[in-house]
Amino acid sequence: MLWGPLTRLGLMVAAASAAIDQASKLWLIHVYDLGAQKPVQPPPFLELVLTWNPGISYGLFKQSTPFGQWALLAVMAAAAVLLWMWLARASSRLTAVALGLILGGAAGNAIDRILYGAVADFISFHVRTEWIQFDWYVFNLADAAIVAGVIGLLYESVLGNRAAKAPRSPT
Repeated sequence: MLWGPLTRLGLMVAAASAAIDQASKLWLIHVYDLGAQKPVQPPPFLELVLTWNPGISYGLFKQSTPFGQWALLAVMAAAAVLLWMWLARASSRLTAVALGLILGGAAGNAIDRILYGAVADFISFHVRTEWIQFDWYVFNLADAAIVAGVIGLLYESVLGNRAAKAPRSPT
């Protein structure tokens, strides 16, 4: 029920994405001290700025009490078990990698919640011209892994089987 032919691949992807997320946060928070720095703007459309998200994606369901934080962790743990069960039944490498990205991203954010009581976000995309002022929400690498995983699952469900089994033209 929790192990299938592609489970190892998915868990390796999960471990790698959680490790990359945590390494980036540890470096930015504790070595570079991003919280004490002014926003860093490498290219003109990106800033590195530290924000703390007590909720889930897009700041939804903000929880400021310890009970609320632990409740979010419990919901995330239940979701992780369900995703792991799905991973155990995965029949394609794309599905296993996508589920691994989602699990790894969720783990990276859960570690933040346990260590800090909130999720560390630090990537801010924006477009600022004289005609447009657009700021995307601030996110982290765990969030990017989750989004990439969801895109992979959507691709697999909409185009995956069709693309893999496209009929050959008669010769």
